[in-house]
Amino acid sequence: LPQSADMSAAGNLRSEDQFLCSICLDVFTDPVSTPCGHNFCKTCISQHWDMNQSCKCPMCNETFNIRPQLRVNTFISEQMIQKRRLKIQEITESVFTALKESVERRLKKFIKEIEDKQEATEKQAEGLIKDLEQEISELMERSSEVEQLSRSEDHLHLLQSFSSLKAPPSKDWTEVRVHPPSYEGTVVRAVAQLDETVWKYMNDLFEAELQRVQQYAVDVTLDPDTAQTNLILSDDGKQVYCGDVRKKLPDNSERFSHCAIVLGEQSFSLGRFYFEVQVKGKTKWDLGVARESINRKGEITLSPQDGFWTVGLRNGNEYKKVGVFVDYEEGLVSFYDVGAAALIYSFTGCSFTHKLHPFFCPSLSYCGKNSAPLIICPVNQTTSTTDFI
Repeated sequence: LPQSADMSAAGNLRSEDQFLCSICLDVFTDPVSTPCGHNFCKTCISQHWDMNQSCKCPMCNETFNIRPQLRVNTFISEQMIQKRRLKIQEITESVFTALKESVERRLKKFIKEIEDKQEATEKQAEGLIKDLEQEISELMERSSEVEQLSRSEDHLHLLQSFSSLKAPPSKDWTEVRVHPPSYEGTVVRAVAQLDETVWKYMNDLFEAELQRVQQYAVDVTLDPDTAQTNLILSDDGKQVYCGDVRKKLPDNSERFSHCAIVLGEQSFSLGRFYFEVQVKGKTKWDLGVARESINRKGEITLSPQDGFWTVGLRNGNEYKKVGVFVDYEEGLVSFYDVGAAALIYSFTGCSFTHKLHPFFCPSLSYCGKNSAPLIICPVNQTTSTTDFI
């Protein structure tokens, strides 16, 4: 490589190293800074200090007599965000460039088919015109000969000459037609191929997007203190369904009093997070996130104005597993059909100023038709976070 390329590559490596934690050797998750100025994942440095008697910096070995209060390094976090956004843009542009080239190739093929059909039709018409002109020429020649013979007064010569005349053309042209080329089949086929191409690329794009957001998977458990008294939670806090009998539980301020709702124990006030919920077998449910300060008593309206960003299904069994993704700073809440790797809906331009909790509403049982539980599932991650740096 030229020297300039070598220097550029080295610079890129150094740039990437800035986003790697020296403990886990992976991209920062919630990057924090120690008083000595070194950066680590919040979990990594916390566990490192938990396992050691003294709080030392793993990089420079500086010892802290009092365990430092760790805070997220917003500067690194916002660089990291920008690099990911640029990578998303790069991936999106490459996908659509490939789509554009594919569509252009198919359009050229489609136009070539039309031109070939048109050319074949024109050649057919030219052939028929040539035959007609030849017959016209022959008929005019015969007509001239007949006219000359008609002037002869020698009847015997007239009869002998007439019998020797060339027979007139006998082709019947009344049914001969030049049918204009039909492009209907070609157009239908071309449109179907283009539609298939576009959908394939769109599906690839959605699949890449789903894989990207799955990198922000968090462990979510249900908070029993928020569960309405008809709800039955599993011991591991991963499943919930609605029972027919209200349990006698304390009417604490966190608990929903009327609607069959339960929140996740975990709260989020920065960054991105993602979780998946199995909805298979259910005909009615609501999922999403809710502001911690929402009203939990009496009737509730699920709307962003009231602090709820949710989607729900009514009278159907359309989905098996739903993914919920939140970008707090971006003000984005997106819902994915995990099985189809397709986007269901997105709330954009949201303004989050409070803690957000995962939101679950399994709805009523309806005589067993909707008795299946909502199940918080582990996320099957298929790519590494560094693929999107």
